[in-house]
Amino acid sequence: MWIGIVFALAAGLMWGLVFVAPLMLGDYPPLMLTIGRYLAFGLIAVPLGLLDRSRLAELRSVDWWQALKLSLIGNFIYYLCLSAAIQMAGGPLPTVIIGTLPVVIAIIANLRSHQALPWIKLAPSLLLIAAGIAAVNQSELDALLQSQDGDLHRYLLGALLAVAAVACWTWYPIRNADWLLAHPQASPRAWATAQGLMTLPVALLGVACLYGAQAIGWPLLPTGFALPLGPRPLPFFALMLAVGLFSSWLGTLCWNEASQRLPTSLVGQLIVFESLAALAYAFMLRGQMPPALTLLGIAFLLAGVVWALRRR
Repeated sequence: MWIGIVFALAAGLMWGLVFVAPLMLGDYPPLMLTIGRYLAFGLIAVPLGLLDRSRLAELRSVDWWQALKLSLIGNFIYYLCLSAAIQMAGGPLPTVIIGTLPVVIAIIANLRSHQALPWIKLAPSLLLIAAGIAAVNQSELDALLQSQDGDLHRYLLGALLAVAAVACWTWYPIRNADWLLAHPQASPRAWATAQGLMTLPVALLGVACLYGAQAIGWPLLPTGFALPLGPRPLPFFALMLAVGLFSSWLGTLCWNEASQRLPTSLVGQLIVFESLAALAYAFMLRGQMPPALTLLGIAFLLAGVVWALRRR
């Protein structure tokens, strides 16, 4: 169990990077960020697939189809919605909405489980995590409410995209855990690599669409945007390589390891590590210390996780 928790923590630390990438590359459209990240993920998975070819050969066609669905919804559509939400509404609003994931996933997982925890045992940890999310984002919400002189339409569209990202990432960990628990003999590393391999043709199709759209003048990218690496080639290449390796393949591997060791209702709450990591990276990017209310919220979040572990 503790090994599973460490793997979930490691996944959260690596997944937190994806929240700051759209802010660091604000001059790159969300579609470009998504294709760049998962093209890197797919290319990294090719040599890893050769190392795991014996394990991958054990997968049936239905397993590869599941890997494609997980990659398409939990990777492509999720990150496209998330990066677009962050660039359209700024960091605060998507953070508030995405921050509800630990509670949403834990509730749905418990509703679906045949060995569900009694709600009286699950409720305290969910309430603590919810209180932590509210406290962490309160100062950000205040800043958001004070900036209503901005483009309200962009804020609302950003909010809708963040809700869509929550839906994608509620579906992904539950279905991914279902597959891993149904295949206890499967290698979490090979399953992460399989998902990476299934992103490659989708990413290559995306690259072809970008070139085709630019050739015929469709506005998928800003006017004058230079393919393939955009206006800042070196930062874009380095950041896409980093998120492709750490946030995609290695993060998925660690999450798979955690999902095989922990109940889905518990592992859903451990997604809180992603929110904490994203928060820490955002404050480092700003060069600021978290305010007192944020620190109180972090304490609530950690208390909720500890309570859930004790109930288990």
